[in-house]
Amino acid sequence: MKYCNLIIKGIILSVIIIACSSPDNKQKITAKQPVDYVDVFIGTLDHGHTFPGATVPFGSVQLTPVNGTEAWDWCSGYHYSDSVIYGFSHHALSGTGIGDLCDILVTPTIKPIDLNKIDIKAKKQPYFSSKFSHNNESAKPGYYSVVLDEGNIKSELSVTNRIGFHRYTFPKSDKSSIVFDLGFHINWDTPVKTHVKVVSDNKIVGYRLSTGWANDQRVYFAAESSKPFKKHTIIDKKENINGNEATGDRTKVALTFNTKKDEKVLLKVAVSSVDIDGALKNLASDNNKFDFNKVRNLASNNWNKELDKIHIETDSEDDKTIFYTAQYHAYIAPFLFSDVDGRYKGNNGKIEKAEGYNRYTLFSLWDTFRATHPLFTITQPERVNDMIKSMLAQYKETGLLPVWDLMCNETNCMIGYNALPVVADAITKNIGDFDRELAFEAMKSNTQGKIMGLPYWRDLGFIPADKELESVSKSLEFAYGDWTLAHTAKILGKAKEEKEYLKRASQYRKYFDKSVGFMR
Repeated sequence: MKYCNLIIKGIILSVIIIACSSPDNKQKITAKQPVDYVDVFIGTLDHGHTFPGATVPFGSVQLTPVNGTEAWDWCSGYHYSDSVIYGFSHHALSGTGIGDLCDILVTPTIKPIDLNKIDIKAKKQPYFSSKFSHNNESAKPGYYSVVLDEGNIKSELSVTNRIGFHRYTFPKSDKSSIVFDLGFHINWDTPVKTHVKVVSDNKIVGYRLSTGWANDQRVYFAAESSKPFKKHTIIDKKENINGNEATGDRTKVALTFNTKKDEKVLLKVAVSSVDIDGALKNLASDNNKFDFNKVRNLASNNWNKELDKIHIETDSEDDKTIFYTAQYHAYIAPFLFSDVDGRYKGNNGKIEKAEGYNRYTLFSLWDTFRATHPLFTITQPERVNDMIKSMLAQYKETGLLPVWDLMCNETNCMIGYNALPVVADAITKNIGDFDRELAFEAMKSNTQGKIMGLPYWRDLGFIPADKELESVSKSLEFAYGDWTLAHTAKILGKAKEEKEYLKRASQYRKYFDKSVGFMR
């Protein structure tokens, strides 16, 4: 019987192999990859605050459509309820409760560059905006596409680590233009100085300095088109600036091409937090030329490699979509901040250099220390090492580990010192080669601060409710942070600090009310 069963299994296996080998069945039996389950539009409706644009895992560019609407549900710049696209920006936030970024906005258009109709400060329905339909919109990890109703222009986006790739399919026109709007802003962000310079008939450079949630945001860029533009128009304060460069607070530049029907014009835009030279170096580092499909496939493969680190077993296709989309969102930030030469704008406002590691920013630690960073220790140990080194770089620049770091600006948003459990977790699991003694010193520095009622916590052993808002929540966050510091002290053989911080950590007991079973 056993022999017969083996024969039957062999016959079945042979049939399966033959079926799989058949050209007619090859497409039907192709297994879906993890990347195929990701729905990038999840979270773009209601209060999700996500964006559908193109990015790579932990990449410095988030190339995404921007609706131009200033409201809380547009924190990422995009909301599925909207029907207008103003352009495509190169940085975006995902899942945050405050809006910022949406900078270096690029818009394809066939509208004439009419200086009498362009309001450089327009908030609603700006001149270069266009209606669109979700029926003509699609996206996958590393790729976004939409057809703009104005001119019927197909717009496609993809990215590498430091470069945004655009592909625009224009109609036959002598007015086909790509507009860079450096003055556009929504939500908290406001430009304070913008600059553009036309370097040649297919390259421009510039910068945008702004203030908002990130108090000192600096974005420099270098852009190159696949074909020469026939003319350029620099727009600032409704004036057509004669010449090749301009500086102001709302600068725009329109690059105009002659295009044939369905002609594709490609654009590469590299960004830097340091200077124009840094952006040019990032642009020069690309060896993909203008092969958009190659970049799109590389981005997809990059995502699949990361998502494939975890396999789930379920018969539910919906569960797979939920799981892999959630994992996708977890790998958008923190994102890369240093240039190819290692330079970046530090938290101290100075130009710093990451030696032997990649500098990351956007540490949303109150949101991420409980689950996201522990996940990284399993799936991203190499990046965890660089993330801890990035946090230690902030300590060396400012004297403190990050609380809520955005574009290397400390926002001090939310409560606690939640970099401590992230660093402690890496030390506990012996991840990376970062300096343990420096890390311990940095962890201690955050417990000695003066913000969020910390002096009360240290001196009184609790935070008085009539002296500090959210006193219970802050105390519990500090207690856990102190425990992770005590745990780290134990690993490093520091008995004195272990005892001291275990005592501080135990102060949470003062808040537990046995009569109701809650902290209060």
